[in-house]
Amino acid sequence: MAQRPLSLLCLEQNKVLVSPIMSFLSKSTVLLLFVLCCTSFTSTEAYDALDPNGNITIKWDVVNWTPDGYVAVVTIYNYQQYRHIEAPGWSLGWTWADNEVIWSMFGGQTTGQGDCSRFKGNIPRCCKKNPTVVDLSPRTPHNQMIANCCKGGLISSMVQDPANAASSFQLSVGAAGTTNETIRIPKKFTLKTPGPGYTCGPAKIVRPTRFISADKRRVTQALMTWNITCTYSQFLAPKAPTCCVSLSSFHNKTIAPCPTCSCGCRRNNTVSRGCVDPKSPHVPGPGQKNTITPLVQCTSHMCPIKIQWHLKLNYKDYWRATIIITNLNYHMNYTQWNLVVQHPNFDNLTQVFGSKYKALPSLSTTNDTAMLWGIKHYNDVLMQAGRHGKVHLELLFRKDKATFTSKKGWAFPQRIYFNGDRCVMPPPDAYPLVA
Repeated sequence: MAQRPLSLLCLEQNKVLVSPIMSFLSKSTVLLLFVLCCTSFTSTEAYDALDPNGNITIKWDVVNWTPDGYVAVVTIYNYQQYRHIEAPGWSLGWTWADNEVIWSMFGGQTTGQGDCSRFKGNIPRCCKKNPTVVDLSPRTPHNQMIANCCKGGLISSMVQDPANAASSFQLSVGAAGTTNETIRIPKKFTLKTPGPGYTCGPAKIVRPTRFISADKRRVTQALMTWNITCTYSQFLAPKAPTCCVSLSSFHNKTIAPCPTCSCGCRRNNTVSRGCVDPKSPHVPGPGQKNTITPLVQCTSHMCPIKIQWHLKLNYKDYWRATIIITNLNYHMNYTQWNLVVQHPNFDNLTQVFGSKYKALPSLSTTNDTAMLWGIKHYNDVLMQAGRHGKVHLELLFRKDKATFTSKKGWAFPQRIYFNGDRCVMPPPDAYPLVA
């Protein structure tokens, strides 16, 4: 049977809906409904209202020509405010335009060599049509490093640690063009951090990058430069949530727990292989860490991260909230964790204890969004599940008598994000309210 056009199928599927109201709609309205029905929205059209201009830019600088190709320095810049790349780190892939190979690398490595049987004598480091590059560890020998490399794949966000918001590696490309006119630009770039979530656009030739020497007395520039822009899309990210929020207050014994099955459900068997009972004698120790697949503590919500917001005190002119972040994942130390919290009273935030703070611009007319992250060498690493897997913060707010109320859940946050992932909140009717 011949395949029917998509537009015809779309119209037929909605014929029953459109016909009864046809007499009440103008032709232009019907046309609009038809267009909306048959238009497919791609994941690249996702929009982050909390970071509308955030992206990851990959800069590919050709710095030298070789007899059969060129040497390039590739740098990954994270221009996002709060999303960062955590362990086990980034991986960058692309497809060569022709039959290019990688002869050597510094500051990074390819995950596979591919078929290099066509070469005799000197064998390239990678002959794959679509290579994937990962970062090296900080313990890499110095003769294999370049500047700004070897961070174990970790890249901080621009707000949290701008000095570590980039990562570089160098590669020597063979069987490639040797001039600006004959060079062939790679295509189909992919970026994993470490999972999916980013869509990369095509490479675009830009003005060559300028380099300033260490003594700032000499300026050189790349022979050729192209940029690749990658944007985050919630549609491409893993569907299951990774964190949940529970709420409590000093004036009410009721606790609004994380909703059941927030991040998944326990199996209906007595011995669950999907989680770890903290009372079990076989609780994992500080061994295998920083793997993509979480191994979580057995709970009703099954989330790797639990965040507790507690309304601690209500003074005459101030009120205080406590935030407790608990790591329930035995496979992950969360390096450079951060929270993004939305609350209508951040305009009146007076002091933060136990973390750093920055107001984030939002679409609201008031300051209602804040970014919180750990203090370096103090609590910037949220340790794996166990007795050390907690971080405590406190927020002191000045009380605006025109808006403040402890009733109707006003003192609780509207949304909380952990490392860029939106956390599951309790339903409003479960909030611990004042009678």
